[in-house]
Amino acid sequence: MEATEHVQRSLEALGLPGQVRIFDESTHTAQEAANAVGCELGQIVKTLFFMAEGRPTMALVAGDRQVDTGALAALVGVGRKKLKMGSPEEVLDITGYRVGGVAPVGWPKPCDIVVDDSLERFDEIWAAAGDSNAVFPARTEDLVRAINGQWGAIVKAPA
Repeated sequence: MEATEHVQRSLEALGLPGQVRIFDESTHTAQEAANAVGCELGQIVKTLFFMAEGRPTMALVAGDRQVDTGALAALVGVGRKKLKMGSPEEVLDITGYRVGGVAPVGWPKPCDIVVDDSLERFDEIWAAAGDSNAVFPARTEDLVRAINGQWGAIVKAPA
């Protein structure tokens, strides 16, 4: 099964009505995705994968923000130096998706999920859907609830 089809089936299994949209152009970066969808940059969710002392951890971050790794490490209970970005191999193994298309749904292995609280300013957000040119929309609260996400202040102050 293709990754985008897996995302669509995962959305349906979670009771989320969003439909995967595949574009001719790349949606690999938050700006590219916002341009393709026609939404604010902040509405694009960056799905960032970390290992926290070997524990898989996903951070969902607004497209117009940068993760504060110190804040994220403190929230998940590890020292900052014990929080590392996952390697492309770890990302694929844990999430089932390649870097650039990691969806926040449909992971074959469990992980901690922390959601940037600045995303609460949007009713609807867009997330990667398994490929570097695919995204799906979701109501913010519905997605966070469906994936058992924990809200947290995990981003740097906007410039």
